[in-house]
Amino acid sequence: MRLLPAPKTARLSARLSARRGHPLAGLAVLLLALVVVGGAYSAMASPPAPAASTSEDLVEQGRQLFLVGCASCHGKNAEGVLTERGSQLGPPLIGVGAASVDFQVGTGRMPAAQTGTQVPRKDPVYDQPQIDALAAFVASLGPGPAVPEEEVYTPEGLTEEEIVLGRELWATNCTACHNFAAQGGALPHGRYAPPLEGVDPKYMYEAMVTGPQQMPVFSDSVLTAEDKRAVIGYVKAMEESPDSGGFGLGALGPVTEGLAAWLVGMGSLVAFAIWIALAGARVKK
Repeated sequence: MRLLPAPKTARLSARLSARRGHPLAGLAVLLLALVVVGGAYSAMASPPAPAASTSEDLVEQGRQLFLVGCASCHGKNAEGVLTERGSQLGPPLIGVGAASVDFQVGTGRMPAAQTGTQVPRKDPVYDQPQIDALAAFVASLGPGPAVPEEEVYTPEGLTEEEIVLGRELWATNCTACHNFAAQGGALPHGRYAPPLEGVDPKYMYEAMVTGPQQMPVFSDSVLTAEDKRAVIGYVKAMEESPDSGGFGLGALGPVTEGLAAWLVGMGSLVAFAIWIALAGARVKK
């Protein structure tokens, strides 16, 4: 009886079966499996995102910006600069924190166009990434208030009870300077409390924790984070509420209302009385 030659697949299977007992067979299978799994993962995985700047890079970027735009008043190391007369050209910034930089530069108050009793708000000079870099550099010089997270200051989601609480806190702590309707007001020595209409909630929160210019610092022992958020919610609620009392007159209270009554009301009566007197005199002639 003549045996037929085995098929190629059978011969290959026989070879593999003969080599299964080789000492390196298990290692070869493991390496093959790793290559297959790794290749499949690389094909299916999304492309890697570009690496973000490290904190050291951000601090260095902020330092370069600081040397160009801030060091002339605040010193190369943020130690402050004194004039020949002994006055402060720029205060030291060590320990003011990132929140102070974000507020001052984000609202355009810094860099200041010129020195004065109070630095007004204006369009910001730096964009937000540059402001973040400056804040990171100043924060690296000493501990201070950090830039708050959005959920800390956003008024979204506040209940009516929390807004009422914000009204009470506002009346107790803020109306003396900012007026009961947040329209601002005059302060001694040529200073003023700015109006808060249209101000970003983040800047309101940062102002409370940093105390810019003549504003006091409201630490968490005075107003908790929830209290600050309630105050912001009340200010924003005032912006959305309609003015049902006629002319607002700046919402400055009875002084402006009384002045308007005298000038408009009494002035109209006096003018009408003079017109009657002149008309009567012409009739007699």
